[in-house]
Amino acid sequence: MYNLSVALLSLLSAIWPSPEPPVPERWHEWPVAKVFPGTVPGLSPSGARVTYVLAGIAPESSCEAAFQVAAVRPGCRTALRATYADSTQTYVATVGIAVLDGPGMGPYAAGRPATVRPVAFPGGPAERFGERQYFTGVLIGSEHRYVVAAAAGYADGRAYRPGCRTVPRLRDTARQLAATLHRALTR
Repeated sequence: MYNLSVALLSLLSAIWPSPEPPVPERWHEWPVAKVFPGTVPGLSPSGARVTYVLAGIAPESSCEAAFQVAAVRPGCRTALRATYADSTQTYVATVGIAVLDGPGMGPYAAGRPATVRPVAFPGGPAERFGERQYFTGVLIGSEHRYVVAAAAGYADGRAYRPGCRTVPRLRDTARQLAATLHRALTR
């Protein structure tokens, strides 16, 4: 009888999958691997396929700890962060998700704006990534309760200096990661 019940539940789950949680609840209803997948596909400026690989996930933290002061949004409840490296381990980017109490309209910003605080992870391409090493960043928001920010830099640990040129690939890395994770949470 038990095996029949389990089989019936499995069959029903396949026919009627459980509904997606509402957009505002996904950040804590989804497994962490769905919020921050192990790999994220992208495209280089030349159109070549790129894969961003998860380097690590930081513990949930306050918005003030996870974002630079000018990037903290009113009504920010909590922050989630993860760092990715491109498959060549040349570029790294920390992506931060600000979970807001209300709608999260936020501009797309290029250059070196106030953004998420980078998170380093020992023993990999992101081990020397910190606030001095991010070159560019983005903030993406919408009518939903999330603002997603990304800060990108080089995996070799080189520090940003005013006047440093940002290569298109760095800007694209930040933009693609932030846009992909934001789209996954809000679609």
